[in-house]
Amino acid sequence: MISIQVSELSKAFGINEVLRSISFTLQTGDRAGIVGVNGCGKTTLMRILAGMDTADKGTVSIAKGLKTGYLAQQDTLKESGTIWEELKSVFEPVFRMEERLRQLESEIASRHEDPVAFETLSTQYDRLMASYAEADGYSWKSQIIGVLNGLGFKSEQYDYPLSTLSGGERTRFTLARLLLLKPDLLLLDEPTNHLDMDTLNWLENYLTSYRGTVIVISHDRYFLDHVCNSIVEIISGRSEQYKGNYTAFMRQRTERMETRLRAYELQQKEIERQEAIIARFRMFNREKSIRAAESREKVLDKMERIEKPVEDKSIRFQFDPRRRTGEDVLLVEDLSKSFEHKSLFEHLNLHVRAGEHVAIIGPNGIGKTTLIRLLLGELPADTGSVEFGANVDIGYYDQHQSTLNPDKTVLDEVWDRFPAMEQSDVRGALGMFLFTGDDVFQPIRTLSGGERGRVALTILMLRHDNVLLLDEPTNHLDMDSREVLETALSDFHGTIITVSHDRYFINRIADRIVEMQPDGITLYLGNYDEYLEKKNAPREIQTEAGKTRTMLEKEKRREKLSKQAEKQLKLERNQAEAAVMEKESEIAELEAQLGDSSLYQDPEKAMSVQSRYQAAKEALDVLYKCWEQAEAALSEGI
Repeated sequence: MISIQVSELSKAFGINEVLRSISFTLQTGDRAGIVGVNGCGKTTLMRILAGMDTADKGTVSIAKGLKTGYLAQQDTLKESGTIWEELKSVFEPVFRMEERLRQLESEIASRHEDPVAFETLSTQYDRLMASYAEADGYSWKSQIIGVLNGLGFKSEQYDYPLSTLSGGERTRFTLARLLLLKPDLLLLDEPTNHLDMDTLNWLENYLTSYRGTVIVISHDRYFLDHVCNSIVEIISGRSEQYKGNYTAFMRQRTERMETRLRAYELQQKEIERQEAIIARFRMFNREKSIRAAESREKVLDKMERIEKPVEDKSIRFQFDPRRRTGEDVLLVEDLSKSFEHKSLFEHLNLHVRAGEHVAIIGPNGIGKTTLIRLLLGELPADTGSVEFGANVDIGYYDQHQSTLNPDKTVLDEVWDRFPAMEQSDVRGALGMFLFTGDDVFQPIRTLSGGERGRVALTILMLRHDNVLLLDEPTNHLDMDSREVLETALSDFHGTIITVSHDRYFINRIADRIVEMQPDGITLYLGNYDEYLEKKNAPREIQTEAGKTRTMLEKEKRREKLSKQAEKQLKLERNQAEAAVMEKESEIAELEAQLGDSSLYQDPEKAMSVQSRYQAAKEALDVLYKCWEQAEAALSEGI
């Protein structure tokens, strides 16, 4: 059954037309993500769907009787009562049913001698009991506890007055209340803000099994991947609907864009061909040719022109280190740090090698950013040491961009750091991050968080460092910019150490996870999905010797390799090596002949030597592959 249908929706603020043509349809149980660049109108659309704003044109059709619930980015929480009291009030209809059930029980007991009244009251009681069960009357308390625990509230917080809650706690409380209300149409605007990874996992599982229809705005692509089965993209005020999760949407969007671009280019070629024919007909200047030209012009005028596909601009860049580091990039030993008698972490040990992409994760307040600042030398450690290896050039991305001078323009902020560069080159670099024309003369203080992030990334790119320390690098960036950043970092041949809550980002760039907990750190090989898999299977995490089960299994396979098989592998390796050496000698001899000018006095002989030389080179390539395979099989022990 169709839950909500949006048709040709438009909305303008003054002369600024934010939404131009928004259309999509969702069935009951669908979970749709609304995506698009910052400022494209996602929240405006959500407010219209929630009935808080009206559209200028178009319609929003919601199935009759559907109850709608809306979570805004800015909460409107009334500061009265405690967490438990306010959430308990959600079940007020259940409590009224309970009260009525007690009344009916009393009336039934008093009217048992009147068969007609007894039957009537019993029927009412049975119906009310069924409604009570359907409204989860027996489980209201466990539901509240389950949602509160899932959203990160501890039992001692249940009696906290709402007026004492922090901004993040208020958002989580508002979300808890909305989930307990169980609206048929759930509208969520950035519900993942202020949630840690464990809470995000719980919310994803909750929404995946939600019975109603869900529409969500989120920059958390991992969340969209695991929750949504439909994506609606807003681009240039128009909407495109895609089936599947975020990853499927990205693939389909690329395919659609390529298909439309090909169709546009083919039509343009046909238009040019017809216009050329029309021009030739008119050149003949005869009655018959003019009529033919006019006939073709009419056909051309009636042709439905394909609009050229245009994507919103996105940044494009890459990181190129100017030199290589030594094999050992970072060695942290017995590191400890406390603030005001509160210990963040103790006895932390970490070894990072060249080329590793390490993501540091953990609950809020565990000290991840503090660890980055200790590595940079911005804070003193209580105990332990931090030592970087040879030829290390450190590039640091600060999520708050505190090193940017608010009084400088964008151009001066970058140029002053690289004074040897030509202004045109600086502007070219800024152009890669979408600062064009007069944009470069904007003062830093007037920029949005995303724009300041792009300035910081410009500086980081121009430094050409070989070790990047990144503190929440995807914060404030739109989705397309995050995709480009991830591609640039994935292709980076240097070393990355990053703190991030962005699980999609971690999944794409990390090959090693460092999880920080109050009792120490645990190391996991692989990306975020592999980390989850290993964490949910305790036997797979690292052993005391620092080896994963996969590594131990590999060692066992080597141990099981029979001496006979090992002997055979060595024989094959040695034979391949001998064949390579023999073929290289043959090639050297042929090269000597080809270098002798007298050879070319006999053209046939020269051609024969050249042919043998080419065949020997091709044979050597095959022998090399055989040798490499034998060597790899021997070293792997399989």
